[in-house]
Amino acid sequence: MEHHRPDGVAIRPWHAFNDHLVLAVRLTPNGGRDQIDGIELDADGKAYLKARVSVVPEKGKANKALIALAAKSLGVPKSAIDLLSGDTSRKKILRIDAEPEDVIRKLELLLGL
Repeated sequence: MEHHRPDGVAIRPWHAFNDHLVLAVRLTPNGGRDQIDGIELDADGKAYLKARVSVVPEKGKANKALIALAAKSLGVPKSAIDLLSGDTSRKKILRIDAEPEDVIRKLELLLGL
């Protein structure tokens, strides 16, 4: 589902920089399977990539599964993805050290945008 601001600009859960991309994710651990489920907005209108992983949130297992899912989905090595914040929260911020335009193109394809 496309989300737009009142001025018509599409809302995206990522911000591109020169050499990396920052991605906001809302993770559902113990979600039955490892999958990207689209984009959702929180109550403040901030966009998050919805993701689910099958593992339980203990000892960093869900975070590791999220990084593995993101790496596989975006075609980047796991070593290129760092968890910047949200270690024990559902809302997480990932830094992806890769060509931002390539990652955005892959995200848009993955999400059907």
